[in-house]
Order: sequence, then C-alpha cells, then structure tokens
Amino acid sequence: MTVKKDASGHRSVQAEVEVPGTPEAVWRAIATGPGISAWFVPTELEERAGGTTVSHFAEDSSMDSVAKITTWEPPHRFVAEAPQEGPGPVATEWSVETRSGDTCVVRVVHRWFASTDDWDGQFEGHAHGWRSFFRLLRAYLAHFPGQHAVSFQLMGITSGPKAAAWEALTRPLGLAGATVGTRVRAPEGVPSLGGIVESSGPSEWPELILRLDTPAPGLAHLFPLEMGGQVFVTVRYFLFGEQAPGAKAHVEASWRAWMARLFPPAAPPA
Repeated sequence: MTVKKDASGHRSVQAEVEVPGTPEAVWRAIATGPGISAWFVPTELEERAGGTTVSHFAEDSSMDSVAKITTWEPPHRFVAEAPQEGPGPVATEWSVETRSGDTCVVRVVHRWFASTDDWDGQFEGHAHGWRSFFRLLRAYLAHFPGQHAVSFQLMGITSGPKAAAWEALTRPLGLAGATVGTRVRAPEGVPSLGGIVESSGPSEWPELILRLDTPAPGLAHLFPLEMGGQVFVTVRYFLFGEQAPGAKAHVEASWRAWMARLFPPAAPPA
C-alpha cells in the first residue's frame, strides 16, 4: 500500500478487510483485550479515552507496543497514539463500517509526520502485515466469534533462503503445496495438527492459515519472514473451547521441541 502524503508533511498508510458480523461483534474483536488476543497477539486494552493499550509481541516485555487511546467511539472508531523512534508519535485509527448482508469493513490507518521518505518503507510493511493478520481476523469472526482464545507463538531462525526454510517447515507436516479448502492432517512424529486450509499465500509471501479441529478447535498461522539477513519461521496457535487449555500445554511443548530440532539455535561465537 502506497504512503499518502500531503503538503504539510503528514503521511498515512492504511489496510482494510471485509469481515462477517455486526458492528458490535466486530468491535469486540478489534477493541477489547480478549477479542484482539484471539487473532493478533496477547493484548490488554482499557476501553475508554485516555486508556492504555499494550500488545505483547514476545514472551517478555522487550517487544511490548504501548499506546494511549485518544479517541473512543464504540462501536465504530478509536484512535491510539504511540511514540516511535525516528518518525515520532504515530496515530493508529481503527474503524468499523457497516456493510449490507451482515458484514463490516475494518480499516486501520497509521498517520505520522515526517519531512523525509525515510520511514515510508517501514509503514508500507506494516500495511502488508495487517493484511495478513486481517485474514486471521476474518477467519476468527467467521468460525469463532466472541470466543476467548489460549494462544502461543514459536519462532525458528535460519540463514535461509526463505523458500528453503518454508519447505523445511511445511513438508514434514504434510502442508507443502496445500491449497485453500484442502483438508490436512500431520503424520506421526510431528506436532499434532489437523483441519482445513483457510488461506494460502503466494510463493513470494508464503503463508498458511488453518482452521483446526485437531488438537482442539482453533486457528494456526504459519509463515516465514526475511529480516536482517535471516529467515524467521513463525508458528502461531489460537485454541478455543473447553479443550483448549489442556491441549495448549501439550501441543506447545511438542512444537517447541520439534522446532528446536528443525531450526537449532546457532552456536555462540568462540
């Protein structure tokens, strides 16, 4: 998505998705902590103007994203502002627009001020990332609306190339070349996984979103990301229902051990 610029130096980039549900149901998914945590990353959100929202991108607090809510207009719009090194304060606006046929458009817009193009590429990357997460949001609202999730995320790091890392992850799981609508089930000897392919990315941006029935109802999100000369291979699980807490403990341990074998940590320099 191209960055929009005006004469004063204000810039913006946006992404949007059409999702099933009423404005109230969609609002709960994008503007409450449990709702956001069911398709994005673990998040706490104070539902008021002046409140704080905190998104946890890592198990510790090292990658927390903290923002202050400046506008709160449920169930249609809220704005949160966060400081960022380089571009300075960045305002992120979320909106829910009603469409006919029991659907809504969710739109996220990042706005910032800059006198140069130095940060444009970073924000264009943000817009691409939102489109990926919005596929998860759409699957969540289609199949698990209003449900709370237990989740985990694991990451393997390799030198690449990206295509080889993706092949190394997906082929043992029986997912290589999987297409939308395909029923998949992992073979013995790998982490438990079974369900329907909800989304499959192109070769230049490989990605799989699975609607799980094994080990519990839920969603799985698998993708590789090139950054800093390395490839980060990520697996996210969102599990729902009474089985979810018990399934999470077993499956996360299984994935953690398997990923460590598949993408062993680099030895520290001598």
